[in-house]
Amino acid sequence: MNAQVDPAQVEAVAEAAADGIEFDGFAAETEGEGYVLATDEGSKRVVHGEDLSDAAADYAAHVTNWYFWHAEAPQADERWAFLRWLERADDERVPDRYDALAAGLTREWGQLRVTATVDGTGTRRYDLRHVDDADADPADLDDHDDPLDAREIAKHDDRERYRPLKTAPTLRTGWWFPDLDAADLVTAVEYFYPATVANWHRERQGDLDVSHWRDTVDRQTGIYGVVSTWDRGEGHEHVDWVAEACCDDSQCLKRREWQYDDETDLNVDGGDGEFPCREPCSLVISAARRWTKLEGEQSRTYEFELTPSEKEQVEAIIDAVADGRADEIREADVRDDANRYRARFLRAKRFDEEGNLSGTPTEPDEGGDANDDAESGDGEAGSADEQEADEEASE
Repeated sequence: MNAQVDPAQVEAVAEAAADGIEFDGFAAETEGEGYVLATDEGSKRVVHGEDLSDAAADYAAHVTNWYFWHAEAPQADERWAFLRWLERADDERVPDRYDALAAGLTREWGQLRVTATVDGTGTRRYDLRHVDDADADPADLDDHDDPLDAREIAKHDDRERYRPLKTAPTLRTGWWFPDLDAADLVTAVEYFYPATVANWHRERQGDLDVSHWRDTVDRQTGIYGVVSTWDRGEGHEHVDWVAEACCDDSQCLKRREWQYDDETDLNVDGGDGEFPCREPCSLVISAARRWTKLEGEQSRTYEFELTPSEKEQVEAIIDAVADGRADEIREADVRDDANRYRARFLRAKRFDEEGNLSGTPTEPDEGGDANDDAESGDGEAGSADEQEADEEASE
């Protein structure tokens, strides 16, 4: 790529050379009344002051690259590092990087696709869109130029459902920021995925402050304080269940770095996301509050009558819902155990008029098996859902 140095860039080099420049394989310093310019490619030139402009033109890629990173790019450490990561600045020499940027250099950040380009004076521009819209015709995408629009785009998914977790893999498609500058690009990314750039940078610097499960739940108060009672001296298997349910790549694009405590790792994978999760989020704590209530129930033995295929069908339905596949199953595909018509047939066959599977009530009636009452601790206690509804109504 043929870069061109403008007068402002030459003036900036002349001023900075007094203290010495050494950046991305380019060096410049003053020597008497002139300057010394050099690159890591072995090129070196000594010039008089009035010849600096001509010499800078011979080092145009390096000069414009230095100028962009020190005069145009945001200087906040995490933003600067993120932008350099986007164009693989620490891995590619300037001439090679400029060739790649001229064609468009693309990286992914969660469900975001960022393509960086460079113009003749070294200024970077950025194309930002959803990864699923990589090959979409721009005419089919909604144009945006204000990075604040990202906040509205991120609120709902493609079915207009509210997204309580911004790092869930449910970011809507159909939008496009075709021409952002460096500062606006990072602003938009941070609206899509709050705090991810900062936490990613802290992790790279070795400064990520992780708050583990035990630390986090011990800070909970009010209605969420009940989560801290879940342990009951039984180890941390329950936290494995929480992490498996909420912190999988299919549910959240962050990579979980928190464990049970400083000394105890969880037994489930933390995911492969580019940016780290430093503590159990509010959604995890809210879900854990519900599970704390549900796990407080005593187990009972229920007896259901199902054919082997019906048992497998129940298992398939649970898997389909848990993996978010239910909406993908075609109505005509009655071979799939989780097909809607198959599920409706099972309900018609095995549920009674009160909605009980195999006609078996959740709560035994007064004439029920005494063993069921004994196992439950209280035949009239009701389910955790009913108890929690009563609690919330009284708050």
